[in-house]
Amino acid sequence: MIKLNNLLINKDKSCTPIWFMRQAGRYLPEFRNIRKNNKDFIKLCLNSKLSSEITLQPIRRYDLDAAIIFSDILMIPFALGQSVEFKKNFGPILSSFEINKFKKQNIKDFSRKLSPVYKAISKTRNKLEKSKSLICFVGAPWTLIVYMFALKKNGNKINFNKMLDKNLDIEFVLKKLIKYSIIHIDNQIKAGADTVQIFDSWAGLIPNNYLKKFCYKPNQEIVRHCKKKKIPVICFPKGINKNYVKFNNLVRPDGLSLDYKVNPTWAKNNLKNVCLQGGLDPKFLLKKDSHLIPAVIKYLKIFENFPYIFNLGHGVLPKTSPKTIKKVVNLVKSYNGNKK
Repeated sequence: MIKLNNLLINKDKSCTPIWFMRQAGRYLPEFRNIRKNNKDFIKLCLNSKLSSEITLQPIRRYDLDAAIIFSDILMIPFALGQSVEFKKNFGPILSSFEINKFKKQNIKDFSRKLSPVYKAISKTRNKLEKSKSLICFVGAPWTLIVYMFALKKNGNKINFNKMLDKNLDIEFVLKKLIKYSIIHIDNQIKAGADTVQIFDSWAGLIPNNYLKKFCYKPNQEIVRHCKKKKIPVICFPKGINKNYVKFNNLVRPDGLSLDYKVNPTWAKNNLKNVCLQGGLDPKFLLKKDSHLIPAVIKYLKIFENFPYIFNLGHGVLPKTSPKTIKKVVNLVKSYNGNKK
């Protein structure tokens, strides 16, 4: 077994570590038992004891190489003064953005509001085997802006004109979000996390001529800070297709998470000097073994003798069977064993 941070720094190819985005959550019955008694999602994220317990639930079930702290990317706008509510079958709803309220926020209050997250990380690190990584995360500034300004329309479209109407506000907010993302990362690493993933979940909604401004540069600033602090960092610019090449060349993260629309062979041939992660469509975990097993083996074979972390191209779907997760973990682990 190799810790993710070691793989990311040393680009070790001796085995394929495995973890899953959203591995701690809604597909697990033990999580649903907690959730039914804790309706307020933000309060649940701020319950250090329960968020640590949820983080460890999949680790108890499976031989995963990393835990990822149970939290949410919207904890940053929450700590910066916006209320956040999660509506079933709809998603997050944030209160109207108020620039004056946003400007009044300070580092001390921000860190205090999120201190339960850091306590949860400390609790988890104390209970987690030393051989396993503990991943923390942030939402990339652009993705947070999509939620903070309610830019997303029906389907995978954004109201870009609405954003341009608020251009001056967004310019200011962008800089602040980079700053507070860095603070949040530092606090999480100090608490006991050893790796960070930056989720740019809505990067694919950015028009090409705005990618540099809203995707590449903000991620680049955060990654530079992480590298300066020797914090292993994985980026997930979901949906940018072949712009993954430009992103990788400009941002230069230690790890690059592939979404399920990226061709894995293309990724291996075009994304250099980086550890790749993921790519498998989460829907395969809902299919029969005759479809699932060949799909998993395909990724393992393509990335054989290449620095690679097995994961999905997005989060585990709620209808996924815990038995299927176990099957995939065992398959990856046995594949590692056969390589030796």
